Amino acid sequence: MTAPDPVRAARALRGSAAAVLVLEGIAVLFVPRGIAQSGDGLGGVELILLLVLAGVLVLASGVQRRPQGLVVGTALQVPLLLTGLLNGAMWFVGGVFVLIWLYLLQIRKELLGSPFGDPAPRGDGDPAA
Repeated sequence: MTAPDPVRAARALRGSAAAVLVLEGIAVLFVPRGIAQSGDGLGGVELILLLVLAGVLVLASGVQRRPQGLVVGTALQVPLLLTGLLNGAMWFVGGVFVLIWLYLLQIRKELLGSPFGDPAPRGDGDPAA
């Protein structure tokens, strides 16, 4: 199945990817709170790493307009999942976000023919298309 208007579908999917990355950044900001409740404590290095990851995730949402945006977002799924090393609940939260991201890439592949890259506009000769 392909989208009737690939350019419009790509724009919508880029917006969805940006929204997922912002939500991931917000979820990472909750990790210190979870660690504080568990009593383990959070060192300065871990806190800085979490804040940097949250910031990079939010900044990556703005890069989704560019062709490499999906590649950057896909690469950031690994450190998101690895936040589970700091707090066990993040294995689940990160895993859910990774599954959402993979589902988004699968939808993009079905609608546009490729999970990455820009779609080619319809070229059937009709200028209204």
